[in-house]
Amino acid sequence: MGFRIGILGAGNVGGTLGRVWAAKGHDVVFGKRGASNREAASSAQVVVLTVPWPAAEDAIRACGDLAGKIMIDCTNPLASDLSGLTVGPTTSAGEQVAAWAPGAKVVKAFNTIGAINFGNADFGGVAADGFYCGDDATSKGVVAGLIRDAGMNPVDVGPLRNARLLEPLAMLWIDLAVNQKQGSNHAFKLLRR
Repeated sequence: MGFRIGILGAGNVGGTLGRVWAAKGHDVVFGKRGASNREAASSAQVVVLTVPWPAAEDAIRACGDLAGKIMIDCTNPLASDLSGLTVGPTTSAGEQVAAWAPGAKVVKAFNTIGAINFGNADFGGVAADGFYCGDDATSKGVVAGLIRDAGMNPVDVGPLRNARLLEPLAMLWIDLAVNQKQGSNHAFKLLRR
């Protein structure tokens, strides 16, 4: 069964996820110029926040009431020069998103790997891990399915407060890709014995 997904932002992350999910049978609507965030979110079961961090609060507030909806927070609170995070370590962007969207069931996901890998996350026969965290088990189950649809292995890393850990992990991915000039074709894997 496909979900109705409203994506706030249609850049690299939002655009790529939208294409991947539409190909998997989900009904995707983008909130961007020409189609408001409120329109994208109003009938959506899942609202996906993919705008740059400085635009996140306005994008959420433009949606109106999000109570009861699953909201996937894909953001990372990056400094403009990519030198670090502007939020943390005693809170996270994910927790701030939950405060801006009271009643929404916020799940942090799709923030620790580059968008180029969504739908193409196979690394030599091993699927990249898609880490996610949140406080509502049912919502996390929906997001785990959407992570699978994007070609990754879903890994539940606990409550939403653990976004405080995922956002610095994203900073490591970004540093490797940009500052150390290793490009976008890398991902993280949790190994167990």
